[in-house]
Amino acid sequence: MGRARPLNPDDIIVPSQYRIEVFAEGLTAPISLTFMDTGDMLVADAGITDGNGKVLKRTTNGFVVIAEGFDPPLTGINVYQGHIYVSHRGTITVVKPDGHKQDILSGLPSWGDHHNNQVVFGRDGKMYFGQGTATNSGVVGEDNRWVKKYPLFHDYPGMSIRLSGQNFITRNVLSQAAHDLAVTGAYSPFGVPTNPGEQVKEIVKASGSILRANPDGSDLQLVAWGLRNLFRIKFDRKNRLFAANHGMDERGSRPVANSPDEFHRIRFGVWYGWPDYTGGYPVTLPRFKPAGKPQPTFLLSEHPMLPPHPIAIFAPHSAIMGFDFNYDPNFGPVGEVFIAEFGSEAPGTTGGKPAPRVGHRVSRIDIKTGKVRNFAMNRSGYAASHTGSGGLERPIDVVFGPDGSMYVVDMGITVGFGNLIPNTGVIWRISRT
Repeated sequence: MGRARPLNPDDIIVPSQYRIEVFAEGLTAPISLTFMDTGDMLVADAGITDGNGKVLKRTTNGFVVIAEGFDPPLTGINVYQGHIYVSHRGTITVVKPDGHKQDILSGLPSWGDHHNNQVVFGRDGKMYFGQGTATNSGVVGEDNRWVKKYPLFHDYPGMSIRLSGQNFITRNVLSQAAHDLAVTGAYSPFGVPTNPGEQVKEIVKASGSILRANPDGSDLQLVAWGLRNLFRIKFDRKNRLFAANHGMDERGSRPVANSPDEFHRIRFGVWYGWPDYTGGYPVTLPRFKPAGKPQPTFLLSEHPMLPPHPIAIFAPHSAIMGFDFNYDPNFGPVGEVFIAEFGSEAPGTTGGKPAPRVGHRVSRIDIKTGKVRNFAMNRSGYAASHTGSGGLERPIDVVFGPDGSMYVVDMGITVGFGNLIPNTGVIWRISRT
């Protein structure tokens, strides 16, 4: 049997003092990688191809499933005090050393476009995790495929807000009538309009937020909000919390053009701007106007604060994902960030435009200056399948291993909007020569 996808490390450009190789192949929907205290590697299968999220352990005979039955998408795994913490749709589950599973947090608002993501642990002994938004830019619309299943679901703010009262008219996807229209406001279920000055009360389980709790799931608290989709957060050795956040797409009732991805330092109690700011700037600026569509206007009549600018920004639709800090001076500058860029899901997210030449690579961030540089990317600048090469496809996680090497999780070949081909996932290893 031949390979599910061609693989050739020579198709990937890395700096001359590094080499890249295939560490593992034939995986399905690998989305997260971590190491146990024993040095054993764990990999998560998102479960999006078969409806069954899994945790796999690498053995001398390959990868074996050690826990499964998680509601897809499984978005991340981590290990803390011998327990495996699994983030999957709406729930955080602990897998104990004897294999017993216990749900410690449930009912998270993950029934929309984005979900709860990998948990990390701070020096305070708390677990932290990102919770994505229900929608692209604050309004439920025809682009939200989950509306028929969850017609009352919408975004929820982390602070009490007042709305501008702007409403959007779309085809009524909940009606059988061909010409029925729906009027929908911000932070509101599909087909429910809002009024100027209308108040929406805060909840702890807010959309687009970072939350924290005790390791057993108790004492859930809001850390920050106003972030669209925090695929990964992580503490550095100075106990500073950083986050990779996705910009808005050019889709739905309120499309936003040229919205960059953001790499943030997270501070407690801060609002980071979503849905009215992107990259630290208001969406009312002309640069964010989609071609042939209205200029986005504010959904909130008043803003909680002036949001901070990101440490670094990435080109729109880069889809920055998992990242890690380098602490080995033999590998590179200590404290530098290496981050996976998944790449766009054009044309569904780009307003019908072809895939831009962004993403599908690993980049490095100097967090002192905010400068972003390519580290590992295909010679074409596109996904390997776009040109028929054997390089990177969908990088989604970067983790440094106990051996000092960098491991890059490549989710595999996608077809259409979010459809993944099984057995095309790869783990690449990058080491210093």
